[in-house]
Amino acid sequence: MSAAEAGGVFRRARGRTLDAFSSEKEREWKGPFYFIQGADPQFGLMKAWSTGNCDSGGDEWKQEIRLTEQAVQAISKLSPKPKFFVLCGDLVHAMPGIKAVFSGHYHRNAGGTYQDLDMVVSSAIGCQLGKDTHGLRVVVVTAEKIVHRYYSLDELSEKGIEDDLMDLLKKK
Repeated sequence: MSAAEAGGVFRRARGRTLDAFSSEKEREWKGPFYFIQGADPQFGLMKAWSTGNCDSGGDEWKQEIRLTEQAVQAISKLSPKPKFFVLCGDLVHAMPGIKAVFSGHYHRNAGGTYQDLDMVVSSAIGCQLGKDTHGLRVVVVTAEKIVHRYYSLDELSEKGIEDDLMDLLKKK
């Protein structure tokens, strides 16, 4: 479906609509704008830091949740509204137990393993620099393992997530 064909397709974001195919409108400079960049809500770190146990102790998130809600409320009150909000850095204080790191920016699928850590690079939704198709990676996390699979956009739209991955979601 082209942007022109999808002119009536909208996404809803709490009282605001966003044309899902607004990229055509964004190609021309229309003047200055601003965006908001936030970093490191790192849920669990405040308790861990206060108790001096940064290797664990990240089991309470109340302070970080309150501060993150305060940040969202402050941004929501701004006028004019920012063009977008990007959140960078550590989202959760959970260094122990990392089994995989997921990234992009390489515009092709790649990856490897070092010791017990998997590095997974997902190809782009947009411009492909390799032989991969435009797509997305579905990542299923269970208590025992992380299973991931790259799907072309067409494949994911037409067939959805494969049964073996869906079965993993049913296990408790």
